[in-house]
Amino acid sequence: MSYRFLENTAIADVAFEATGRDFEELLRDAWEATLETMIPQQDRIEPVSSRSVHLEHDQADLLLYDFLQELLFFKDAESLLLRIDQLEVRKSGGGYRLDALLAGERIDRFRHELNVDVKAVTLHQLRVEHVDSEWRATVVLDV
Repeated sequence: MSYRFLENTAIADVAFEATGRDFEELLRDAWEATLETMIPQQDRIEPVSSRSVHLEHDQADLLLYDFLQELLFFKDAESLLLRIDQLEVRKSGGGYRLDALLAGERIDRFRHELNVDVKAVTLHQLRVEHVDSEWRATVVLDV
């Protein structure tokens, strides 16, 4: 797994590049970078509650966008910090189908050291590429 935060890409926002050996690993790494932006000690998130996500999209970059937005929705609507427990992405027709099982818990300000609040994933400079044997994404978060 790998990701790195990018400097001088977005003013007043957070940008990162995530990579993965396959599209599933790329999605995991992109969420880990997003989560680390909000809570640097992810190991303190206990798997108390679970949620499932099912998404389809014909474009890889917009599937990544929808997936990250869905996880941010759970944070905003239910105060849930979620980690990816299971993730499967399949080619479906001309696009992709994503099924994920997420586990986590409600935000506890005494146990979870909160950094900044990610309000949304932006479409600004959003890119997903499959180059050689690696998937690579660039993501800008609105904080």
